[in-house]
Amino acid sequence: MTKKQAVENRGARLDPGTVIRAALELLDETGLDALSTRAVADRLGVRMNTVLWHVKTKAGMLELMADAVIGEIPLDGLPEHWEERVRELARRYRRALLAHRDGAALVVGTSTAEPHTLRFAEALVAALLNGGLGEREAAWTAWALVYFTLGLGQEEQAAAEQPLDGRLAAALSGTSHPALTRVLAHLGPDSFDERFEYGLSRIVGS
Repeated sequence: MTKKQAVENRGARLDPGTVIRAALELLDETGLDALSTRAVADRLGVRMNTVLWHVKTKAGMLELMADAVIGEIPLDGLPEHWEERVRELARRYRRALLAHRDGAALVVGTSTAEPHTLRFAEALVAALLNGGLGEREAAWTAWALVYFTLGLGQEEQAAAEQPLDGRLAAALSGTSHPALTRVLAHLGPDSFDERFEYGLSRIVGS
């Protein structure tokens, strides 16, 4: 057996989980823009077709990666009270996104109905329904929490690569942008935790 055949045989024994773990490692090292099925194949030492056999397309790979990120959220040890349970789920969601480079951008760019994502969504919506919210209100509150967390997560991770506060300050004029100039001190890179908790309170309640 040639070395090439041995490599391909190892590739044939790959499973989607192995491919997605390699893809997440690459994500953390290189970022979302540099991620490709070819890069994952090179990482695993197999042909790109071997990777595609397991993930079908790059979009499919990204969906499985997003689901794997959400799968890192523990759903045990949650508070009993529905409101605190919702808050804790949102906090854990945010931590999972921030645990991976471009994690928020990865998840926001996909629309997946994979098991881990559905499991988290079920826990979040169930907590809201248990709090007495109507079906539409529970669904829309869950979406508001998810979109808020994803948006703030993207901003936070982008700021880590290229801080916004310095560029924003340079672009603002006290004459042309008096309101933005007044609040600029509250939009710095050290305010994300407080902004997240504030947003939770506005969406879920005080």
